[in-house]
Amino acid sequence: MTDAFPIDVDTLGDLKPLNQVVFSLGSNLGDSIETLQGAVNRLAETPNLILVDVSPVYLTKPVGNVEQPDFYNLVVIADSTLEPLTLLDRCQAIEQAYERRRDPDHPGGPRTLDIDLIVVGKRTSETPELMLPHPHAHERAFVLVPWLDIERRATLPQGRVDDLVATMDTSVVRKLTDVRIEKP
Repeated sequence: MTDAFPIDVDTLGDLKPLNQVVFSLGSNLGDSIETLQGAVNRLAETPNLILVDVSPVYLTKPVGNVEQPDFYNLVVIADSTLEPLTLLDRCQAIEQAYERRRDPDHPGGPRTLDIDLIVVGKRTSETPELMLPHPHAHERAFVLVPWLDIERRATLPQGRVDDLVATMDTSVVRKLTDVRIEKP
């Protein structure tokens, strides 16, 4: 039996694999909620990147020993054919648009916007520019708890995200029920 309407299939190898991408966003300077919404909007405008879901917003105690305000954090899941370094460049461009300043003396200090690339499918990278999966994601409640809100079966090389969350102190993150970042 033949198809009445043949399907045009790319057999030349020009198709790129579609990878699930997980971003962690945070802000603790300026109007953090407006900044986070703007950053999510800019991610949604990225060619070859399709936003799938946006987690609830969490208020999070800062990590490290730098005195600073609490962070507003969320996780975005997207599908993309972009290369990891292209995604990293996009994250950094969005950070710069929101006046992110990097202080080498205080790398964990306050910031208008921080976008971390957590995973890009099953891709790995161990370069000075990019480590994938993110080398500290499995230790960070502000990444794992929001991620678990929108993907119950999430995994990292260290294990299932729900199992990792079960072993950590989640009192440092608090879901905000009166704030929502909209998926464009």
